[in-house]
Parts: sequence; structure tokens; C-alpha cells
Amino acid sequence: MNRIATALAFAGALTGAVVTASFAQAGTLDDVKTRGVLKCGVSQGLAGFSAKDDKGQWAGFDVDLCRAVAAAIFDDASKVDYVPLSADARFPALQKGDVDLLSRNSTWTLSREAGLKLMFAGVSYYDGQGFLVPVSKNVVGALELGKSKICTQSGTTSALNVQDYFRQNKMDLELIELPTVAEVVKAYADGKCDVLTTDVSQLYALRLQLPKPADHIVLPDVISKEPLGPVVRQGDDAWLNLVKWSLFALVNAEELGISTATLDQALKSEKPDVKRFVGTDGTYGEQLGVTKDWAVRIVKNVGNYGEVFERNVGAQSKLGIPRGINQLWSAGGIQYAPPIR
Repeated sequence: MNRIATALAFAGALTGAVVTASFAQAGTLDDVKTRGVLKCGVSQGLAGFSAKDDKGQWAGFDVDLCRAVAAAIFDDASKVDYVPLSADARFPALQKGDVDLLSRNSTWTLSREAGLKLMFAGVSYYDGQGFLVPVSKNVVGALELGKSKICTQSGTTSALNVQDYFRQNKMDLELIELPTVAEVVKAYADGKCDVLTTDVSQLYALRLQLPKPADHIVLPDVISKEPLGPVVRQGDDAWLNLVKWSLFALVNAEELGISTATLDQALKSEKPDVKRFVGTDGTYGEQLGVTKDWAVRIVKNVGNYGEVFERNVGAQSKLGIPRGINQLWSAGGIQYAPPIR
């Protein structure tokens, strides 16, 4: 009788495990496939990252990450519904399921993961707080900004960071905090403050809103860590894996020399790491719940990380942001992705 009871208990536990596994797999990825479109939360308009272009189409660095995930699933980067979200609304929208993925200049922090029950799927853009100043001030570094009037948005970490920086370096500061970014830009443009401070990526975007962008310069100093990346809800590991590895595919593609221009050549390659990437060796796509050629779909539709960076925010774009630490680890930066194997 004890043996029978033990066997029944084991069978019940096994059945429960199978049912639990089935429920775990029936998550966001299945919902997206059934719906036929990815719902992606983006900013309300940040040049170079997520904003509508002249044709009314969403474009930018963060938008391309949404497109990469859609490409991996559908082989069609256009199958995305973009949901513009304010800073206050972004995380609640993700928590409630209004969006499947958040790709919107959001900094990876402990409280946002542990407190809000969210998960960051990696760092797509390494950022930090900096300073925008008029060229006429002849300033080359942040340590020359003592006794300056500095504008920033209220209710942000930027205000706290700049106060810490000036206090640490024993410099006087007159901080002007305004409720919206638009008001901050206007105050700076009107000369009510000497300096504008926020994330460096945003400084390059805001500079374009000034009457004469070339008359202003972003200083090289960075005073905080702001790792930005895509965000998903906790509790759906399969979806987290797909979003995470879609980002990693962009980075790995650049490192392997696979781009939109070299993709056909890569498909014929006999190099082991390239074969794993394009899906001619292994079952990595199937393990993610998509097709064997998932990474090929990403490069074909979106490009590699370097292509995404340069066309949206890089030196050849309107923003003209130096690649800096977002360069690959093999080229002097810190951008790095685990291998596909």
C-alpha cells in the first residue's frame, strides 16, 4: 500500500509539474503571436530614440528594438503597435499589460525590478547625466561650472545628482528646477540659466530644439550611471528570454561582422559561431519559441547594433552622439553580449 501511495503521489506531482510548465509557456509570446502584433511602449517623443518622423512613422533607437523583437517573431518588423507613454505612466502600463514590452529610455535600478516586479532584459544603451552649455562660455569640463545657474526637471534624479556632484567638488550652485522638459529647454534658451543638465542622450536630442543647435555643446563629463534597456513583467521567463536574446542578437551580429550588407554571405559561412547565429547549426530559435532563423530575421529587417546606433543617434545622424562606451567591448567600449551556443 505504501508503494502504491508513493507511486500515486509521484504521478500527481509529475502531472502538476507538466500542467505548471504548460501554463508557464502560455504567456506573452503566445499572446503576441495570437494577436499578430507586438504592443511596445515608447516615449512621447525623444529625437533619435522614439519619435515620429516626417512621414508620421515611429523611428529611433528604442523603436528599432521593438522592431527587432517583432522581426524575430513574425519576420516583419512593421508588426508593432507603438504606445507613447509618459515617465509616470510607463511602468504602470507595463504592469497592467497595456504593453508587452517597454522600450523607452528607462534606467535599470534595483527598486524598479524588486519593487515594481519588473525585469530589465539587458542594457541597450549605456548613458549618464551630463551638461549642455553655450559654446560662448568657453567651458571644456564640468569642473569649470562653479557658480553657474543650472536648469533641470523637477522630481528627477538629475536634480539630486547635480547637487551631489557640486557638493562633492566644493562648487557653488544655483539650481533651477522646472516641472516639464519643455519649460527647462525654454528657460535655457531664454538665458535664465547657464547650463542644462539631464541624461547625455537627452541633451543631444534637446539641443536640436534650440534655435541654433551648433551654438551649444554637450560636455564630455558624465556624473552618473544610467544603464537604459528594455523592460518586461516578472513571471514570464520565456518572454524575457526572447526580448533579451533579440537585443543580444543585435550586438552579436555586429561582433560577427553580420550586417544587412553581409547577411547573404553569412548564410553560406562554415564558421561555427556564424552557423549558430544564422540557424544552420543548432536549435536555438526553437528553444526561444520562434523559428530557426530568428536572428537572421532581426538583421534582415533591422540590421545589427552598430547599424541601429549610427542611423538613429550616431555621428552620422542629426544627434551626432559619439559611440563612446556603447562601442563593442572588442573596440574599446563596454557593449557586450553572451554567445549563442
